[in-house]
Amino acid sequence: MTMTLPTDSLRRQALLPLRLFLGVTFCYAGLVKLGDPHYLAGAGDPASYLSQLQAALAQHSPAAPLLRLARHAPTVTGTALAFGELAVGLGTLLGLFGRMAAAGGAVLSLTLFLTVSWRTYPYFLGNDLAYLAAWTPLLLAGTPSLSLDAWLGARRSGRLASGESRRRAVLETGTAVLAVVGGGLLAGALTARSRGPVTGAAAPTGGQPGGPGGGPSGGPSGGGTATGVSVAVSKVPVGGAVQLSAPGSGDPIFVVQPKPGTFCAFSGACTHAGCTVLPPKDGAFVCPCHDSAFDAATGAVLRGPATQALPRHAVTRSGTDLRVAGKPE
Repeated sequence: MTMTLPTDSLRRQALLPLRLFLGVTFCYAGLVKLGDPHYLAGAGDPASYLSQLQAALAQHSPAAPLLRLARHAPTVTGTALAFGELAVGLGTLLGLFGRMAAAGGAVLSLTLFLTVSWRTYPYFLGNDLAYLAAWTPLLLAGTPSLSLDAWLGARRSGRLASGESRRRAVLETGTAVLAVVGGGLLAGALTARSRGPVTGAAAPTGGQPGGPGGGPSGGPSGGGTATGVSVAVSKVPVGGAVQLSAPGSGDPIFVVQPKPGTFCAFSGACTHAGCTVLPPKDGAFVCPCHDSAFDAATGAVLRGPATQALPRHAVTRSGTDLRVAGKPE
């Protein structure tokens, strides 16, 4: 007896694993953003959405005009991004307006590629480009089986065949949409409400977070000139760091004191995708975007996807002050 595989059925379900992966991933990404107290914390927190916008602008993103618009309303655009990812994830996972959900996912992935990972070298280490490619099959094929689209389509065909009006089919589709949208909004709102207070955020020295003279939106934390920036030795804790801004470019610089009397400075822009790394903890800088880690004493890569060390800035000591070069060595 010869067994034959149901090849037609397998072909119909060929995109199901990809659909499940993308749906779960985008739902997770949206909920993680909504539940992260750092996400909408503002420019005083290097892990915030606004700080990452600033970092992308500093890296001369091709989408700079859009980023400048988003920077004027970071809470609105950041929240819209999180709920957009959640909507795309739910639409893909449940198979409701599958092509529209895939189009939304492709737009989000393209936007993230142009703003977060477009400078990643080699290009295949930038996962946003891979997500953009992954959305293409679903954009072409939609979600024709094991989906709300298929179920609603079958119901609609049956009602039309029996002579019933289109109104009932429209009502069923509208009910499904409202149920999915309502469930997504509820899940997002509950996740946002459950997030705790911000802990471990880096408050820039020498100014209020996000205000003049502090953090990514203001000037450097110490005194700056066209060629460098200075900071008091007493401001740099042993085992910790102080964040400065490079004169002119505003690029983040971390001055660290890994052991008493030893000072060094590193660029705060992750070499993977340009996100601003978090202040050192347990001897390492960690990138909040893709989890790369760098040695806080040497800048060397401890964990990928980054492959290059953080650029070092020259530091010279003059009495009670440290002078940090404005550009990497």
